[in-house]
Amino acid sequence: MMNICTMNKIASCGTGRLDPARFTVTEELTGAAGVLVRSASLHDTTLPASLYAIARAGAGVNNIPVDACSERGIVVFNTPGANANAVKELVLAGLLLSSRRVVEGIEWAKSLQNETGVAKLVEKGKGQFAGPEIKGKKLGVIGLGAIGVLVANAALALGMTVLGYDPYLSVRAAWNLSPAVYHVTDVEDIYATCDYITVHVPLNDETRGMLNADAFAAMKDGVRILNFARDALVDTEAVRAALGSGKVSAYVVDFPTEEILSIPGVIAIPHLGASTPESEDNCAVMAADELSDYLVNGNITHSVNYPDVSAPRITSSRVCVLHRNIPNMLSALSSRIAAEGINIEAMVNKSRGAYAYTLIDVAACPSEETVRALAEERGVIRVRVL
Repeated sequence: MMNICTMNKIASCGTGRLDPARFTVTEELTGAAGVLVRSASLHDTTLPASLYAIARAGAGVNNIPVDACSERGIVVFNTPGANANAVKELVLAGLLLSSRRVVEGIEWAKSLQNETGVAKLVEKGKGQFAGPEIKGKKLGVIGLGAIGVLVANAALALGMTVLGYDPYLSVRAAWNLSPAVYHVTDVEDIYATCDYITVHVPLNDETRGMLNADAFAAMKDGVRILNFARDALVDTEAVRAALGSGKVSAYVVDFPTEEILSIPGVIAIPHLGASTPESEDNCAVMAADELSDYLVNGNITHSVNYPDVSAPRITSSRVCVLHRNIPNMLSALSSRIAAEGINIEAMVNKSRGAYAYTLIDVAACPSEETVRALAEERGVIRVRVL
C-alpha cells in the first residue's frame, strides 16, 4: 500500500481514480510515495526519502523545487492542456475587456448610484468608454501550445486575423492549429503588425521579461497586451512607461502584484485563468492518472524533469532506472542484470538534457544484490523494481 499526500484540496473525481487496493490518500507527507499538489509551495518543504513523484494539478511548476527533485530521482508531472479551455475563455474575455473599456465603464456606473436621473447621465457620459470592436483586427499569439492554439482558433471564429509565433511548435499543436492562422517565424512580425498581443509561453531564463522596452518600442501604437501565462514575462517598468506614453492602450494580466496594481491602464484579474470546476476536475484526473501509472507501471507521461517513457508491460517484473545522460549506461545496466542470468525481454531508454530514464522488462525479478549493484552504478540516481 502506497500513501499519496494531497497538499491542496484535490477534486474527488481525481483522487477517486487511485485504486484503494494500492493507494491510501492522506494529508500526511511523511512516508508518502506520491504527492498531488495545486498551488501549495514545496520549496521550503522537507520532502521524505520515500517520495517517488509529485504531480501538479496544473501547468506551471514554479511552486515545486524541480532541480532538487531531479537530483533525488523524484519525477515531477504537470497537466498540460487540462485547463486550456478555461484559460482560453478568460483570454477572450480579456480581449473584449481591453477593447471596450468595460471595467472602467462599470466602475463609473457604480459611482452614479446616489445621483438622480441616472439614465440621462449614462447616455451623456457613456461616450468616454467607447472602444473598438475586435472583428477585423489582428491578434498576435506568442506561444502555440495547448492554450495558444485554442485562443488562435477561437479568435479566428470571432472574425480576427491571427498571427502565431512559436519556434518550438509541436506536431500535435500544428495538427490542431487552424490553417487560417498565419504562422510567422519572427516575433517582430507580430510586434509590427498586431493590434492585440497575447503571450502563452513558459517562464524561464529565456522568456523572463521578454516583453520589455525594446519589444514595446517595436509594436504598433495603441497595442493591447494580454498576459495569462506568467507575470514575469512582462517587464513591469517597461509596461508602465508604455501605458503612460500611449504606446500600449491596455494591459490585461491574470497575476496582480503590488507594483502592477498601481499602474493606470492595467486590468488585473485575480488569477482566474483556471478557476472553473471543469478545469479543476480535468487537472485532478490527469494528475492522478499520471501519478498512478508511474508508481504502478513505471510509465512517465508529462514530466517536466525526466523524459516521457511509456511502454506496455510484457513481463511481471520491471526495472525502472532514473539516471544521468552519460555514455555506456545501457550496457552497464544490462550487464548487471545479465550477471544474474536474467534475460531482458524489452528495454526502452530516452534522455532529456542531463537526465535519462530506462525501463527494463525482465524475465525474472532481480535479487536485492543485483538491485543494489544497479543503484551503485556510476550515474544512476534511483532504481525501482515493480
